[in-house]
Amino acid sequence: MEQWLTSDLHLGHVNIITYSGRPFSGPEEMNEAIVSMWNETVAPRDRVLVLGDVAMGRIAETLPIAGRLNGSKVLLAGNHDRCADFLGKKTDEWTQRYINDGGFAEVHQGTMRIDLGAGHRDVLGCHFPYRGDSTHELRYAAQRPADEGEWIVHGHVHEAWLQADRQINVGLDAWGGRIVHVDEIVALIESGPRDLPRIAWPS
Repeated sequence: MEQWLTSDLHLGHVNIITYSGRPFSGPEEMNEAIVSMWNETVAPRDRVLVLGDVAMGRIAETLPIAGRLNGSKVLLAGNHDRCADFLGKKTDEWTQRYINDGGFAEVHQGTMRIDLGAGHRDVLGCHFPYRGDSTHELRYAAQRPADEGEWIVHGHVHEAWLQADRQINVGLDAWGGRIVHVDEIVALIESGPRDLPRIAWPS
């Protein structure tokens, strides 16, 4: 069993193609490419932690696409997930839909500890980084964890960076559309704080 991390799939989101430079003609092509790349990488018994923002658009149509993705999937809710408790919209009902329709084994809120495997410490996970955003405005300040000097694995900022100091962005738009193996997170941490730009989607 392998462990993977990702974020910000934005399945069904038309505008993300332009916003984040995804090389697709429309959301249907994008959705199918994400499913194909994911399932070529992830085995059915692997564990995948998704740090938020799974599906958008008509949720009854886009959430079941997540159900086609391999692995035992764990969701840490982001600002575009209707099950996020800070949105205050029938969290329990939406959580059940993400489990039933999206195929998630678990749904979590806020922050969580991520086990990096034998011989390694765990790391903080959240949809939001300590600081920075994909826009000029710092959004969702109340949902961001306090920076107490530890590393954080996050999403939310799309293509803004792959790494910014001790913040590691696992979003699809930072990794060229692919999900991230936990060993890659370990390697980045062991290399120390630094700034790394995104990896572009393949054209």
